Amino acid sequence: MTTPVSRLTALLMLALSFGAGRPPRPAQAQDHALPEYLRDRDGGIPSSLFGVYIKRGELLVYPFFAYSLDNNREYQPKKLGFGLNQDFNGKFRSSQGQLFIGYGLTDWLVLEVEAAFTRATLEKSPSDPSAMPAKIKESGFGDIEGQLRARLLSERDHRPEIFGFLEMTPSTQTRKVLINQEWDLKPGLGLVRGFSWGTLQLKLTGEYNREGKNADLGEISLEYLKRLAPSLRVNLGLEGGEGGAPDEFELISGVHWRLSQSLSLKLDNSIGLSPKATDWAPQLGIMLSLPR
Repeated sequence: MTTPVSRLTALLMLALSFGAGRPPRPAQAQDHALPEYLRDRDGGIPSSLFGVYIKRGELLVYPFFAYSLDNNREYQPKKLGFGLNQDFNGKFRSSQGQLFIGYGLTDWLVLEVEAAFTRATLEKSPSDPSAMPAKIKESGFGDIEGQLRARLLSERDHRPEIFGFLEMTPSTQTRKVLINQEWDLKPGLGLVRGFSWGTLQLKLTGEYNREGKNADLGEISLEYLKRLAPSLRVNLGLEGGEGGAPDEFELISGVHWRLSQSLSLKLDNSIGLSPKATDWAPQLGIMLSLPR
């Protein structure tokens, strides 16, 4: 019986062998014609993936594997169906096979869809006196999400690009407690500015708190992107604040390596910087780009 890891390993070996037979082409002539502030990203609209921009008519298909480890995941037995309304910290693990699809509808509008199959476990805290079992295990499809992302103002020599987005998440797995997803709608705004030493992106997300019934300034992220070679880009980011909490920030680093004209290897790694953030969350996948 194959596992998600073995299937991903086979996919990577196939991609690497394909890339070895067709070395990445040098930067296109039009790359040199781009303004300096666009060199890191070749234009395109910022996607929800760190370091990835989507151009008009481009179709991105990105299957990837993600893992999460958190040794002090905060939970309330009451929210899990076990009565006690008190916070505890348990050990959380999850693995996900995810699929991201993005398409550039126009030179100012991008559509994204993402879905995941998740396996998750939560080990009960030793200090938790509730009737919750020692370990909860769940699996199933969840985290189905759609986004519309739009360029509101193009970047110029003396001004940044401004973009907006609307994230839509339908309710899924309502009978499960670890991988359940409630209906959600999150708007956001962002700025992108390219420099000779790299590209900076700032993004702010709004959200509605259902428990407190009030609107919050949600997730905030700051990203740095740099093209080191025609086929190699690196990114570094700080992200957190989801749910209005100031103590869920993560440091994210990534490498995007183009194996051929249409195939890339993408590796990202997230490390929690605050107690409520996930301790470690790596992800690895193959990205297929089909330009118009």
